This record gives sequence, structure tokens and C-alpha cells, in this order.
Amino acid sequence: MAEKTHTEQLQHNDNQTDNPAEKKGGDRFFTLPVNILIFASFMLGMSEFVVVGILPDIASGLKVSEVTVGNLVAIFAFVYAPCTPLGSAISGRFPRFATYLTLMGVFLAGNILCAFAPNYPVLLIARLLIASVSGTLVAISMTFAPDVTTDKYRTKFIAWVFSGFSIASVVGVPVGTWVANTFGWRVTFYLISVLTVVLLVLMFVVLPRNSHIVKVGFLSQFRLFFDRRIHLGVLTVVCGAASSYVFYTYLTPILRDEVKMPEQYISLGLVVYGVACLWSNLYAGKLAEHGRGVEPLYHLRWVFLAHAALLASLALAHVVSIYGAMVLIVLGMFMYLFNASSQVLYMDVAAQSHPGSMNLAASLNSMSFNIGIAIGSAVGGVANDFLGLTWLGPVGAIFALLAMVMSMMLGPYVGKRIER
Repeated sequence: MAEKTHTEQLQHNDNQTDNPAEKKGGDRFFTLPVNILIFASFMLGMSEFVVVGILPDIASGLKVSEVTVGNLVAIFAFVYAPCTPLGSAISGRFPRFATYLTLMGVFLAGNILCAFAPNYPVLLIARLLIASVSGTLVAISMTFAPDVTTDKYRTKFIAWVFSGFSIASVVGVPVGTWVANTFGWRVTFYLISVLTVVLLVLMFVVLPRNSHIVKVGFLSQFRLFFDRRIHLGVLTVVCGAASSYVFYTYLTPILRDEVKMPEQYISLGLVVYGVACLWSNLYAGKLAEHGRGVEPLYHLRWVFLAHAALLASLALAHVVSIYGAMVLIVLGMFMYLFNASSQVLYMDVAAQSHPGSMNLAASLNSMSFNIGIAIGSAVGGVANDFLGLTWLGPVGAIFALLAMVMSMMLGPYVGKRIER
């Protein structure tokens, strides 16, 4: 009896160690570990997006053209997309806590190198270094879900981790831009580096140290890519992201030339759009609670249809400016509605059929979304050159309709419920 009691006590202590959410008192979502992981996403987002805000300052400081500095954005996405699944598959074979902190160290080194870059080639190398680990860091963050929160809050956790990027675009980028304009662009990267050091210390103290090491071969993890549910999920996200980035890439010119917004209010307009995007990410968590596996994304098929209709109507912006402004806000509210649902699909399918590929599965949303960004931006550029800003919305609507078709094709798999 004493031995049984001792065993039960050890199990109780293990549970307390492995799940800080339960250790801290049960039903509270915003525990310190959860907040730290959200803050990590904020830092990743700020580092990724801030270049857009301080682009002229960097170009002037390094004596290169703004187009050359602008290429950093495309190159970042180009490296981010393939490195995310590869890095996630490799990271799954090592202790999670040590791997996460090591990659955060690489992220810190990249930002320090940005701050001290004497020329454009060194800055390019620094950005490539950051891009190579950012997606993997997001993927590993997702795998902390069962250890830092309860199953009840799983989709909320996913939504908030993604929302860290939206918060970065609403708060972090404007702050970074102000710092660059006031003190110089290098100080922005000093700020990011200092905040990252603080984050690393908090991670070392608070995050759980238990690991879920992959016990299958490296190549065996990629069997996940042969699952048709994964194919459809990836294609849905690619098309969904592309539908928004066809016009989002040119949001400032649209506000200026189509909506006829005065120059002095464009920054405010971008902030309002960013707040709409933040709401989109958070509400995505609510939508993802409707079922398991493929179900949440399948239920969004009509959301993609509504998104397509709104995108098509954006062509009216140059005729009725107030309507254009209102539609852009609503489009921001649609922009990330599928994020949490797609992440649920990837992780539930992996848990059910490919348990050795959880880290890889957690990386697929970031990978898919960045592919969608690249495609949408490229198509948007061509459409703008040949058709003009007015037609960017209708072109984006085509991608939204494709996303609807892909999500509808998940229908046959809905009955195959995933239980935990």
C-alpha cells in the first residue's frame, strides 16, 4: 500500500512538472509558459516584418537601392518555406527543450548580425540565418501545447501563437519603425536582440524540459506527405494565403489610389487593418473548436466562398471609396480565419496516422502559408502590371474559390473522427 502511494505521488509530481498549466491552477489559460510562447511568436514576427517598415533607412544606411533591400522580404520567404519542414523533421530527433533554446540562440545571433552588418551581403546572410530557424521555432512552439495548457484550450493556444505575428505587425513593426526613424535602423535590431535575451532567460526558467523524441527515421517522417488529407490541407492554406496576398502586397497603393485615402491617414489605415487581422487570428481559434481532424477546415468552405465574394467586390473601391475602406477591414477579418483549423488538421492527422511526424506536421502551416505568400505576391505583381490595382481583388477571389474547392474535397474524410 505504501509502495502504491509512493508511485502515485511520483506520477502526480511528474504530471505537475510536465504540465505547468495544471500545476498553476487548472483552468487558467494565460499561464507564464503560454505567455512566453506567444511572446516568442511576437519576436519572430517583429524580426520578420520590421524590414518592411525600416526599408528606406536600411537602404540609406548601407548605400544600396530600396529595391535591393526589398528583395530581402522575398528571399526570407523563399528560405523560410523549405527550411521549416526540414528543420522540424530534424529537430524531432533531439530533446525539445535544448533544441528550442539552441534555435532561439541562432535567431538571436542573426539579429545581432543584422545590427552590426557593415554591408548588404552580411545583412543578407543574417536574414537567411533568421529565416532558416524561424519556421522551425513556430513548429516546436506548437508541440508544447499538451504540456503548457489543457486539451480544452488547445485550439486557443494555437490561435494565440499565430496571433503573436499579428500583434507584431500591429505593435512591434510600428515601434521598430519609430525607433529606426528616431535613433537609426541598427537600434531596432539592438532592441530585438535585447528582448530576445530576456525571452531566452524566461524560457530557460519556465518551459517544461520533457521531450517527445521521434523514434522513426528522418525520411520516414515524410510519409506524412503521402496522406491525401495533408495534401488537401496544404493546398487549402496555399490558396487561402495567396487569395489575400494578391492584394495585401499592394495594400498601401490600394488605400492611396483606389480608396483615395489621404497620405497622412495611410499609417492609421494600416494599423486598423492590422487590428482586423489580429481579430482574424483569434477568432480562428473559435472556428477550430468545431470538431477534430479535417472537420474544422471542412466547415470553412463557405467562409472561403464569402471571402471570394468580398475580394471580387473590392473592384468597386475606386468607385465608392467608403465601401472600399469597409471591405478592406472585413477582408482583414477574413485573412487568417483558417490558420488554427489547418493546424488542427495537420497535427490530428499526424497523431492518428503518423505519430512520429508531429514536429513535421506542426511546421506545415507556416510552410504552406509562406508558399501562398510567394504565389499571391507574384501573381499580384503580374496582375498589377497588366490589369491595374482595381483587379487585384477579383484575381484574389479566384484563389479563394480554389481554397473552397480544396476544403470541400475533405468531405469524405469528415466521418473518420479522430479521438484522443
